[in-house]
Amino acid sequence: MTTAALRATLGRLAAGSVLALGLGCALSACGSGNGTALAKQACTHVDRSIGLLKESAQQSDKIDAARLTQRAYIELRDALPIAAKAAYLDGQWQALMTTVSESNRVPETTLTTALAAQCRVADSSTFDQAPPPSSIPPPAPVTSSP
Repeated sequence: MTTAALRATLGRLAAGSVLALGLGCALSACGSGNGTALAKQACTHVDRSIGLLKESAQQSDKIDAARLTQRAYIELRDALPIAAKAAYLDGQWQALMTTVSESNRVPETTLTTALAAQCRVADSSTFDQAPPPSSIPPPAPVTSSP
């Protein structure tokens, strides 16, 4: 292997390593603690949506039921950007974002059990804890020579 080919290979390896590190950092939501608060905010929309859906199921008038179902759908779709931001900041909310995003393809009645469970987790205090400390040691201090 020539020197130029070796340098090109090492350059690609370094670029790939930097990309992998950056993606890992982004997916693990390096140092952000606002994901849980946003998940709770998204869940207020989800809870309203589920309530409207239940109310629509009790309506005898089909027009009123359809109107409430549409309002429930809009409320659930309002949760999507908030859930997406929560998932971006903290990967533990990926499932919530994914379930909400399925609402344009899957009937909401199919999603309510999963949404309710995910919002119970958001409302519990389990995930309000600080993340565990990193296992990566801090960089060594730089000393200047006199």
